[in-house]
Amino acid sequence: MGEIKIKIPDEVEKKFREIAMKSFGYGKGSISQAAHKAIADWIRDHVEFEIKEDPIESMSGLMKSIKKSSLKLQHEAWKNVS
Repeated sequence: MGEIKIKIPDEVEKKFREIAMKSFGYGKGSISQAAHKAIADWIRDHVEFEIKEDPIESMSGLMKSIKKSSLKLQHEAWKNVS
């Protein structure tokens, strides 16, 4: 398993640790789990769409930057079909 050492501002570290422990528990490994998720999400946001074994997992997060509701998107899609 790889290891990355990074330097971040104290306030960012404090908030990251706080949220990581609330999300993943106060036991050993919660910081690593949170960092793994954060880095994986960042990579997914910066890499072209790639198909994984699970097609549902491949689509996960693709539309998170869209600020419209699903209903609004449906109306726009139907408007464009006509």
